[in-house]
Formats: sequence, structure tokens, C-alpha cells
Amino acid sequence: MALELYMLGLIVQDMGKSLEFYRRLGLAIPAGSEEKTHVGIKMGNGLTLFLDSNPSLWDSKFVKTDTPKSDSYRSILEFYLKTQESVDAKYNELIGLGYQSRRAPYKTRFGPYFAMINDPDGNTILLSGDLKENEPPKLD
Repeated sequence: MALELYMLGLIVQDMGKSLEFYRRLGLAIPAGSEEKTHVGIKMGNGLTLFLDSNPSLWDSKFVKTDTPKSDSYRSILEFYLKTQESVDAKYNELIGLGYQSRRAPYKTRFGPYFAMINDPDGNTILLSGDLKENEPPKLD
């Protein structure tokens, strides 16, 4: 049997702020989830994204630490929005709501169209889509 990624988890500081962000991103999250410390969100491809604000309940050795802010990142969550226009629209919507831009929309050297923003906990969210038809990738 081939190994498959089943679940991806994010430890969050403020469940309400995180749920608001991921709802605005477009994920279907049940009402009332703000009162929970662990929320699982089943994606269309079968993967579950979970958000947890109290991991010490299931990992007694967990120690919450403040991670220093920097311009680098250790992980990226990519959400495919299909088109360049959809990436631009979602990026502008989220930035307009006050979420932090990591990188404005741009064409990549290898074809896709990307934009990066931070969720409320500083996780890097990559919005991706296909370039407009007949538009070449950036070659600089």
C-alpha cells in the first residue's frame, strides 16, 4: 500500500481568528467551531486539515513557545484557485481585510501564478492558479 498524507495540523493561538481566516479563504467550517479547541476540516481530496489551540490535551509534552518573526518560512500550505483572476481576487480580498501579505501575486519561472499571505499565526499560505491562456511565464 502506498503511503498517503491523511491529515495536516496547525497549532493556532486564537481559534476564532484562525477560523475566520480559513473561512474567508473559502473553507467550509461548521458554525460553532469557535468554542472548540480542535477543529477538523475535511477537504474535497480526502485530506483533513486540523486546527488545534490546546495540543497539550493530546500531547502532554507539548510546550508552547513564541517563534521569532522573520522573513523566512518553514512550511507552505497551497490552495489551488484555478485561475489568475481568482488568485488576484482572493489575495486582494484577504489583504483588504487586514491579513499580512508575504508576496503580492506574481508569475513564476515554471508556469503557475502565485501569491502568498500569512494566516493569523504566521503560517505561509500560497494561493495558486494557472496563467491566462497564451501568457508566457516570467523569464527573468
